[in-house]
Amino acid sequence: MSQSWTPESWRAKLVAQQVVYTDRQAVDRALAKLRSLPPLVTSWEIERLRREIAEAQEGRRFILQGGDCAETLADCTPEKITSKLKILLQMSLVLIHGLKKPVTRIGRIAGQYAKPRSSFTEKGLCNGQEIELPSYFGDLVNEAPFTPEARTPNPHLMVRGYQHAAMTLNFIRALVEGGFADLHHPEYWDLSFFHHADLSAQRREQYEHMTRTLSDGLRFMEALGERTIEDMTRVEFFASHEGLNLLYESAQTRQVPRRAGFYNLSTHMPWIGERTRAIDGAHVEYFRGIQNPIGVKIGPGITPDVLLPLIEVLNPDNAPGRIVLISRMGVGSVEKALPGILEPVKRAGQRVLWMCDPMHGNGIKTASGIKTRSFDAIARDLELSIAAHKSAGTILGGVHFELTGEDVTECIGGAAGVAESDLSLNYASLCDPRLNYKQALELAFILAGSMGAK
Repeated sequence: MSQSWTPESWRAKLVAQQVVYTDRQAVDRALAKLRSLPPLVTSWEIERLRREIAEAQEGRRFILQGGDCAETLADCTPEKITSKLKILLQMSLVLIHGLKKPVTRIGRIAGQYAKPRSSFTEKGLCNGQEIELPSYFGDLVNEAPFTPEARTPNPHLMVRGYQHAAMTLNFIRALVEGGFADLHHPEYWDLSFFHHADLSAQRREQYEHMTRTLSDGLRFMEALGERTIEDMTRVEFFASHEGLNLLYESAQTRQVPRRAGFYNLSTHMPWIGERTRAIDGAHVEYFRGIQNPIGVKIGPGITPDVLLPLIEVLNPDNAPGRIVLISRMGVGSVEKALPGILEPVKRAGQRVLWMCDPMHGNGIKTASGIKTRSFDAIARDLELSIAAHKSAGTILGGVHFELTGEDVTECIGGAAGVAESDLSLNYASLCDPRLNYKQALELAFILAGSMGAK
């Protein structure tokens, strides 16, 4: 791979998932506008996250990453943002208490507006006739309604995406600086799922015991060298999204004073998806040149002879805090596929942070064609991943969930008791199903119990 890199050198490569815009001049205007706008995040914040990821690589910290499958511009409201932040803060306290180590919170937020699709087009009904239109690639690209006008890729949406990301980050910063973390107090939480009939007596007792002592989590944080109790109303929070639309990403990539290299200043930690990680593709070309910590989604089909060269291209100096490998194996594949890459990466001495995404490999469809996920499969995938890392002597340093703080009915199962017949009650996702508030919090309890200090 050529050593010559610029924020635009990816254009010479094959661009997977690249949407075709019909108005080239409109694209140029949108990109010029994005280049002229202030950055959404700072290089200081990015470097802080890199240091915390490096700590997680050594087992001294844990990373909790979660949020929407795909944000929408319409979701940029105080209520929606508050609910996402609330569940991540509450989950992090459960993990602090159970794991006895600091937890870094990274939201899939303030930029998760683009989604890869398995097909560039889809058929549907419009004005009573079946037609074929571009697939919905997220609000950064086009709009969800099945009409020719909505589905036509619109470059101005990149500017609107930036604007909504800026408003989202501004509100989050105001919340975490203004005392919103007081919602850590478990007496304010909705823990009604503890009493559901489907919850075993053993797990119910585990949850209730942990809840009785959750407030000690703040003391654990202070004892581990974090901020004082008085300062815990001001917590750190980082943003992430899939760096799918390289036009948008490269327009916000720039050099900063007194630091070497280029930073993607649209987010703290962008990631490469399973569909775009080809070593000779445009996304790897772009990602190899930025200074941000970067995630890489890896599925059950990956092999060491593909993964190891990819790591070397993205992190040739084997720098700590740089590479986050997010495994998305699926409950039926994790026991066979995950050990086959853990041990070779360990033998190669590569410094990576291993994270588990138990969501993406566990999608199913109901008999009526509704996309959903089984909470039991998600929890089992997570438990099997934990066991694989213990067996290999590697460190599972983080988790990656698609979730919302709202009471949606998109994933079945869990102590909250969402059944297949309940999916139509509040299925709000335009793409993949998410864990709701109760399911996400229950998963945090499961994770804390499985990995907690004995």
